[in-house]
Amino acid sequence: MGFIDLSGSLGRHFGSIGVALNERSTKLSVSASNERIVTGPSAKRADNCLTLMCRALNVSDKLAVSIESAIPEHVGLGSGTQMSLAIGSALNTFYGLGLTVREIASLMDRGLRSGIGIGVFEQGGLVVDGGRGAKTITPPVLVHLDIPETWRFILVFDQRGQGLHGQQEIEAFKTLPVFPKRKAERLCYQLLMQGLPAVAENDLGQFGDVITQLQRSVGEHFAPAQGGIFTSPEVAIAMQWLAEQGAVAMGQTSWGPTGFCAIEGIDLAESLVQEATRTFAHFDNLSFVAASARNSGGDVFVV
Repeated sequence: MGFIDLSGSLGRHFGSIGVALNERSTKLSVSASNERIVTGPSAKRADNCLTLMCRALNVSDKLAVSIESAIPEHVGLGSGTQMSLAIGSALNTFYGLGLTVREIASLMDRGLRSGIGIGVFEQGGLVVDGGRGAKTITPPVLVHLDIPETWRFILVFDQRGQGLHGQQEIEAFKTLPVFPKRKAERLCYQLLMQGLPAVAENDLGQFGDVITQLQRSVGEHFAPAQGGIFTSPEVAIAMQWLAEQGAVAMGQTSWGPTGFCAIEGIDLAESLVQEATRTFAHFDNLSFVAASARNSGGDVFVV
């Protein structure tokens, strides 16, 4: 849901806020095999994760990895971190290594900027991480809160493109201007004294106001690299319409192109998704999903 200090003007870089969702997930199984086999969606990424983790742990890669589902890649939903932690956690259990999620994340080079993916894999819900300081290995989780059961998040997908990632992302961060210290101070204060208390007190309106302001600040900062506050012009149009229908917490997740917003009420969220789908039927590449918050971390089962 956004970074707090993109330039480290307060002494720590990044710092971010995010939420775990149920409706897009990575599910896989690892079993013994006479040869290395990786099948299913995002198999190439999983294969790379398997190579990295087996080398780091000095264990055999003669395994069968079957991927049932995978979070779409490079659309701002943390797919890389979740795949890495899923593979790492499966190997950790399979070989009985006794590693923590953070130890796995460190071995897989996750959490180099945002710590949200690690935090939600650990415990789900809403997470705020403290960014990176001089001694940081993985960004520490400062706040964890359960999301109220009636809150729903609407995701707006643009099937045509992907957000900046890899070397493009690295280069973009190098070219962005310095994030103003005063702006970082304001975002920190609003998040601590308005946004987080609103979650604790089930006040979606107040929480939404803070997220919208944070997203606007971050989006304006990213605009030179991504072509505007939203990467996708069509997503931007749909987000404006959703705001007019009463949705709050308007923003883009990571580099997009996925947009998000929040609404109070399960039935209302579903009906709004249906209405949006009809309203924007002429935008062939847009799709809408109502998602629930996941207030628990990643599951690992032995069968």
